[in-house]
Amino acid sequence: MTETQVTATDSIGVRPVGLWRRALRHPGFVVGGVLLLFFVLVALGADLLAPHDPYAQSLVRRLRPPVWSANGSWTFILGTDPFGRDYLSRLMHGARIALAVAFASALLAGAIGATLGVLAGYFRGRVDQVISLLISTRLALPALLVALAVLQVAGSGLWIVVLVLGSTLWDRFAVVMRTAVMQVSSLDYVMAARAAGASHGRIMTREVAPNVLGHFLVVFSYEAGQAVLAAAALSFLGLGIQAPQPSWGLMMAEGRSWLLVNPWLIANAGVALMLLVLAMNLVGDGLRDVLTPGERF
Repeated sequence: MTETQVTATDSIGVRPVGLWRRALRHPGFVVGGVLLLFFVLVALGADLLAPHDPYAQSLVRRLRPPVWSANGSWTFILGTDPFGRDYLSRLMHGARIALAVAFASALLAGAIGATLGVLAGYFRGRVDQVISLLISTRLALPALLVALAVLQVAGSGLWIVVLVLGSTLWDRFAVVMRTAVMQVSSLDYVMAARAAGASHGRIMTREVAPNVLGHFLVVFSYEAGQAVLAAAALSFLGLGIQAPQPSWGLMMAEGRSWLLVNPWLIANAGVALMLLVLAMNLVGDGLRDVLTPGERF
């Protein structure tokens, strides 16, 4: 790597010189990282950590109150749902579904949006005009309404939700990557690679892509949080992940009939959803400050 390239890399914050030191000094990143790590560990260890079978139903033990209520017990710490299933166990397994949807959808959206953004920012001209038209068309369509329409026709399920969300959340990736690539492709080391006869593919993969990776990671963290919210909303409306899978949105939908009597049926899943999205947003905010200081998008 030449001296010019090192300087350019440092300017957009991808080179890991003092990166962890800056990250650990960022309170939002630390809090969000700890919260996100907690959810990941719970999701990975749900089979071992869950005190009961999340799918086992029992009408005898239905609507048991949580432990902090007058009639609550430590047997069912967060109580049971209207079908007698242990709420804590379903909440733990629901974290696995939420994270799977979040990361899979964000990866698919990132692959689509980053590819379009890199091509538009690097080649410019007519390629940029065509891709900009695609981005404008996507921005004109409400993502949630498009997802509702597609799921109504195609059916529901975990991977269908992932495909639909990944196909509708790529616009931010495309816009940010297009702008970042335009900035990077005009720097001296890219010009030098072109003058040396390097192919477009080599320049984009070896020179441009590593220097816009920070932007991609920031957008990825935000879109993962948006995917969690969208998946929960779709499940709540009955068009997302279906029963008996422990989706947090579906758990809230199942408890809405008991809102006035047992509000914890919605509140517990809602708090878990809020904390997970908050963790992802805090991590994204911290990554923005650490990897792309001084930039807002």
